[in-house]
Amino acid sequence: MVVKSQIKFIKSLQQKKYRLQNRLFVVEGIKTVRELLASSLKPYKVYVKDASILNEHLTDIEVISEADLKKMSGLATPNKVVGVFHFPEPKPVDYSGWVIALDDVRDPGNLGTIIRLCDWFGISDLICSLKTVDCYNPKTLQATMGSISRVNIVYKELPLVIEEAGSMVVGAFMDGEVVYKSSLPSTGILVMGNEANGISNEIERIVNKRISIPQFGPKTAESLNVATATAILLSEIRRSG
Repeated sequence: MVVKSQIKFIKSLQQKKYRLQNRLFVVEGIKTVRELLASSLKPYKVYVKDASILNEHLTDIEVISEADLKKMSGLATPNKVVGVFHFPEPKPVDYSGWVIALDDVRDPGNLGTIIRLCDWFGISDLICSLKTVDCYNPKTLQATMGSISRVNIVYKELPLVIEEAGSMVVGAFMDGEVVYKSSLPSTGILVMGNEANGISNEIERIVNKRISIPQFGPKTAESLNVATATAILLSEIRRSG
């Protein structure tokens, strides 16, 4: 039987400081929890109303009441299962292929979508600046649709890491060379900037190649959403490679 202290503990993991303290994060939803259970991530505990919905025989599953699940959930309408998983151990970044670097991306939905795009386009490593939103934010996890388990995500001092990598650094700018006419390298680091301010001056100084996505419609939109721009650029990188 789930106790109040368990509910309070799981609810606390909605906050970044408690996730970092305990190195645990929470995901909700049958599809996402199933994907994470099938991955290399280690479950801490999975709470469900009915164990049969996961088709898993794990000692880490605990059947609880709908009322307790609702108290534990971070959603207005609980999604039948709450999974708690250990943080994965970060791996060294492999610079032999393309790597994405995020310069202070703040919106959790954007980060989640970019993680999913990395999974789709076969980008195994994602480097985030220290001010980029937490990848274990519940809204980020929801947007990843399970891809969080297949992308190596590291948080580092971005300028230092990029300079040490020794890779070609390609940055997305409004005034860069049109990506469809650009000769892209076979490997490199693609830097995507903050939603409001773009790539910071500190990072801009170490960018080797500036690229842009041309606007074909009337000049009314200020810019593309960072996740949408990432999708277009990754598609072109893979087409060119």
